[in-house]
Amino acid sequence: MTAPTFYRLRAPNPDGASSTAVSVRVDPARPDPYPVYLAVGGGRRRMYLTPDEAWALWRCLSEAVASLGEPPDHIRTRVAPARR
Repeated sequence: MTAPTFYRLRAPNPDGASSTAVSVRVDPARPDPYPVYLAVGGGRRRMYLTPDEAWALWRCLSEAVASLGEPPDHIRTRVAPARR
């Protein structure tokens, strides 16, 4: 059985005192149609997604954020998959 894979990144908050956790879990062995789990802000905002929903979210979000200007430095890092 394939273990879930996690992708994590922290986004700085404008106040400079803290950051927001962004985490995505991919679990291809999950028995329901929602193998992608998105959590923003330590799990305060959570969403289960089908692969098609995740791709649609990626496409819309990437276009929307690109319209705001150049990417910030904190995302210019490799997000390595982790098993936990």
